[in-house]
Amino acid sequence: MTSATQPEPLWSPSPDRIAAARVTAFQAWAAERFDAPADGGYPALHRWSVDELDTFWQAVAEWFDVRFTTPYESVLADRTMPGARWFTGSTLNYAEHALRAAEDPDRAADPALLHVDETHEPAPVTWAELRRQVGSLAAELRALGVRPGDRVSGYLPNIPEAVVALLATAAVGGVWTSCAPDFGARSVLDRFEQVEPVVLFTVDGYRYGGKQHDRRDTVAELRAGLPSLRAVVHIPLLGTPAPEGTRAWSELTSADVEPVFEAVPFDHPLWILYSSGTTGAPKAIVQSQGGILLEHLKQLGLHCDLGPEDRFFWYTSTGWMMWNFLVSGLLTGTTVVLYDGSPGFPDTGAQWRIAERTRATLYGTSAAYVMACKKAEVHPARDFDLSSVRCVATTGSPLPPDGFRWLHDEVAEDLWIASVSGGTDVCSCFAGAVPTLPVHIGELQAACLGTDLQSWDPAGKPLTGEVGELVVTAPMPSMPIHFWNDADGSRYRDSYFEMFPGVWRHGDWITLTDHGSVVIHGRSDSTLNRQGVRMGSADIYEAVERLPEIKESLVIGLEEPNGGYWMPLFVHLAPGAVLDEALRKKIAATIREQLSPRHVPDEVIEVPAVPHTLTGKRIEVPVKRLLQGTPLAKAVNPGSVDNPDLLAFYEELGRSRK
Repeated sequence: MTSATQPEPLWSPSPDRIAAARVTAFQAWAAERFDAPADGGYPALHRWSVDELDTFWQAVAEWFDVRFTTPYESVLADRTMPGARWFTGSTLNYAEHALRAAEDPDRAADPALLHVDETHEPAPVTWAELRRQVGSLAAELRALGVRPGDRVSGYLPNIPEAVVALLATAAVGGVWTSCAPDFGARSVLDRFEQVEPVVLFTVDGYRYGGKQHDRRDTVAELRAGLPSLRAVVHIPLLGTPAPEGTRAWSELTSADVEPVFEAVPFDHPLWILYSSGTTGAPKAIVQSQGGILLEHLKQLGLHCDLGPEDRFFWYTSTGWMMWNFLVSGLLTGTTVVLYDGSPGFPDTGAQWRIAERTRATLYGTSAAYVMACKKAEVHPARDFDLSSVRCVATTGSPLPPDGFRWLHDEVAEDLWIASVSGGTDVCSCFAGAVPTLPVHIGELQAACLGTDLQSWDPAGKPLTGEVGELVVTAPMPSMPIHFWNDADGSRYRDSYFEMFPGVWRHGDWITLTDHGSVVIHGRSDSTLNRQGVRMGSADIYEAVERLPEIKESLVIGLEEPNGGYWMPLFVHLAPGAVLDEALRKKIAATIREQLSPRHVPDEVIEVPAVPHTLTGKRIEVPVKRLLQGTPLAKAVNPGSVDNPDLLAFYEELGRSRK
């Protein structure tokens, strides 16, 4: 009989699977080498990893045989946040580690990358070929005068050329930054202007949804708007010749040159990622070569259990941190699957078809895609051979309980479902995949190793079994080294350390359960607080979007000047559905019965669609500002929104309520 505190899991790994997991071998080795606990499984290992933070990260570096060109003096010289100093005195190179599998003669002809476009036919790039192209391009970048610390940018889709450009940039000690080609010129310039790149890699266009999208005019705008550029490299995805004044990709990657890896300090910048920028200029988040190398080795090699025999597919674009995370699959010798195209072309089942064609072992997608498949009555196991898929991982938003059940029922009963949560800010996960732990419906398996994840009340008191602020009380190597153009660090401190000085506050509501799992409730800055009862918007979405009539929803809670509280629910209806009195009552009853009578919306309002960030997350805070009467120009940066035209509706509604 299962106790109330230990609910029945949806899935548990078999003893054989636990024994074969890399984290099991790591724990046994660390017990011998570093006095880690040999017994107690993952919970004991996690406790040790945060209690003995320095020793844990030293163990990670040794287990994965990190090549320090110059050895380190101390693992963690200063653990103050922000500003923790890791592996002081050491030098290394991220790209050297990403290409290490190519050094093995038995692996040189294996695919490092599998590129898939909307034809869904995989095209391999071998380890030897990837290494050769990186060597050629790195030599050309040096010839162009690119030096350590110079920024190199890509306006590129998820294609092998983007991976080559990133690795060549890292090899010379440059700082990579990228945007997807569906970003408009203003959105790209909002990002790239801040960091002043010296080289820009571009395509002439891309294919999406069965159509060609010419981007040559946008590229011309980028060239005109970035006076720092010394070179522009043209990749003819649509077959057009290189414009005047640009270099052809083929000319820069044709030589057979061994890559030369610049030995850079551990905290040397590797890449710049960007916040969504919905309410101002996107934050330019800088992460380090060494910090990302260690964090991603831990995350991919231990939590995702990836190794040379695996194929790693995550649906993403180059404008989202998950692309950088995907490329890091190379660190573990894994074959990385790059899909460039629409997630739902020619039909909703497209991603499952790619998983089948590429023999993916770990397939990552968004919670929204899983729920779209459920609504569209896609049957992955019936229609595709998914026998190679061991794990389906989701991120972007919390996976609702119905999503867990659907994956279990429609993909495989013996399926490891890994709902993960982290952020662009650390380019990693705070909680999620653990191959040796059970999966409970609606829950992330556990906090990640080396991550002192806690739930705090407003006074900074740790909570268990209650909703609180997601905080991390000890540094992680991949935390930003700084924001670009933030000389005194004030913007960085304000972003994460204002509420609890010295402690990372991420801005999510979280519950840590008494059996060690984690529940994410959505953003804490868009909390629904009615009569003192707080609820995350994700809980509302999960309940409402079970209804077949609702395609997507957006809920906002507004404190009013008179002390009142207005909570509208905006609904994008499924085709053929009508927002009549019956559906309104059905929505209210669903929320009342499944969640809380206090959180029944004051109004249900039909909208043509829900606005998202360019990486697909619902926009809540800017909409809240618009509804409070803030002018659109001050409430939101339209260049950060997938469909800016949708915002006018909310602005008008805000004006009418004044």
